[in-house]
Amino acid sequence: MSLRHAALLAMGVVAVSFSAIFIRLAHAPAVSIAFYRNAFAAALVVPLAVARRRPELRALMGRQRLILTASGGLLAVHFATWIASLSYTTIAASVVLVTASPILVALASSVLFGERVARRAIAGILVGLAGAAIVSGGDLIVVSARAAGGDLLAVAGAVAAAGYFVAGRRLRQDLSLLTYVAAVYATCALLLWPAAVLSGARLTGFPAKTWGLFLLMALVPQMLGHTVFNYLLKDVSATVVAISLMGEPIGSTLLALAFFGETPPWTAVLGGFLLLVGIYVAVTVQGRARRRQPVTPLE
Repeated sequence: MSLRHAALLAMGVVAVSFSAIFIRLAHAPAVSIAFYRNAFAAALVVPLAVARRRPELRALMGRQRLILTASGGLLAVHFATWIASLSYTTIAASVVLVTASPILVALASSVLFGERVARRAIAGILVGLAGAAIVSGGDLIVVSARAAGGDLLAVAGAVAAAGYFVAGRRLRQDLSLLTYVAAVYATCALLLWPAAVLSGARLTGFPAKTWGLFLLMALVPQMLGHTVFNYLLKDVSATVVAISLMGEPIGSTLLALAFFGETPPWTAVLGGFLLLVGIYVAVTVQGRARRRQPVTPLE
């Protein structure tokens, strides 16, 4: 991997690590945060896609449009549930649990596409699931039922993220980066807007600080994180990208300690360690077994 790619990879990990911090500081409803994060990101990339990828956009087939809509919908569910989880549980537990999506992707790919999961990868999946159980179970016993509920929201975010990558994994092989992210971000925002209205979440009247944080979320974790990782997938192994994203829980936990003085409980540390080890084993082994592999999100 070139120095340029390594620098972009490191920048992406740092960028997504700030996501949970910006969300906590915004003090806004989860659905509103998810909507504006994607709406502002779409406002940046959609005009570029229309100007530079208009023929590709027009050539989208019915099946591709359907999968793009499904991908955007799953991304909307991912953001809405994961962002909501940060109001109930610690940043460390939330980010660790939502990072479990590579394990879920491996399982879904095996069931839906018949892709063989190597034995050592299965062992990694089991270790990772045990770690997730320790994080959630520990929060229920050591912290509170409220924290355990937040953990479940984070797990729901991981499930939605896994579905998002399974739905879009083949589309990215056929579509350019600009067309792909423009369609998905725009669809995600369009679906989140009525969800915010129906749920009664306010979309106006925020202070200037909150509007600034919405914009920062679009620029930093979304554009410098999500979009940069999708760009790197053209030249860098998806396995390398997926493993690098394991740095997000570490970065987010350190930032939470610095910004909020939030120390994770020992169950989150132990369970998080097992989960990350499981992800590393599963992703590495599967990466050797096949040429292309989905990559995790976010934050």
